[in-house]
Amino acid sequence: MAKGVVTAYALWAIGGPLGLHHLYLGRDSHALLWLLTLGGFGVGWAREVFRIPAYVNEANREAAGRTERRRQARPPPMSVARFAGQVCVGIYFGVVALIGLSSLNFFNLIVLPLSVGAGVHLVSCAGLETSDLWKTLTTCLITSPIFYGSTLSPLPISLAASVTAAQHRQFKPPRATNVPPEPLVSRLYRLGLAWLAFSAPLGYCVFHNTTATLYYLSDCFAAVLDALWFFPWLKGVLEYLLLLPYRVLCAVTGGGGGGEAEDFWRKVLSVSKEASLEEITHSYRELVKVWHPDHNPTRAQEAQQMFIQIQEAYETLLRRHKAFRRR
Repeated sequence: MAKGVVTAYALWAIGGPLGLHHLYLGRDSHALLWLLTLGGFGVGWAREVFRIPAYVNEANREAAGRTERRRQARPPPMSVARFAGQVCVGIYFGVVALIGLSSLNFFNLIVLPLSVGAGVHLVSCAGLETSDLWKTLTTCLITSPIFYGSTLSPLPISLAASVTAAQHRQFKPPRATNVPPEPLVSRLYRLGLAWLAFSAPLGYCVFHNTTATLYYLSDCFAAVLDALWFFPWLKGVLEYLLLLPYRVLCAVTGGGGGGEAEDFWRKVLSVSKEASLEEITHSYRELVKVWHPDHNPTRAQEAQQMFIQIQEAYETLLRRHKAFRRR
């Protein structure tokens, strides 16, 4: 069935940043790219207002089996816009990995370069073109140790991967004329899995930090309520009203009433759930010595952040111990 320009423009206007028009035209790689970047950060979506007719024409040629141009031996022409998109999306994927996956083992050597390479290759596969995935990923893995531990490492890794992808660019092989189109359900299934793989680590990180923050706020509320001990009925009413949003949000974010957040603070101090107050205090004093800013002049900013986090973890666990003893 031939694709229509009017329908493509309507989908572009309604859900363009989510890639609906690309999904309609059978450009699944481009649809996924738009879904993960909200239309190429808005710039690519706006730029497409002049390119929709060409996309529709290519989709109809594909459906009719007229793909002679891609059978030619020479590679497609170099595109500055595609190269810039590869660099930007590679950096974007790297930043998302830094936010959601930095706690994994071998992050800087394996996870980060593979994430950047995936972003670069996704742009390489948009439209009629593709590139060599393994050479792109290999370039990322080779470049990554050179900039190990640098906060700016996604930039040079993405640049190197984009150059490699551009050198090995080629047209996608034409679809066989006797093969029916893939059902929409299976296409949506694959796109959904890719979206979950991208967003799940980032979503978990956001929700985990949200739960930890709410847990800290609940301690502040508890400290205020302790001052109302001589009005037990008023304390009970205020406690219920103030902590009700906290309980609801913890249930939504998987906080489980604060257990996950408490595990986070215990992990900061490197103590177990069964650790006594003396063990927590001992670990706190040792970590303060290690991470005191005066003892780390070469990485003062990191030490300052860790020092504050250690202080907060100790105060939170100390309040928990005191509250448990009062019970």
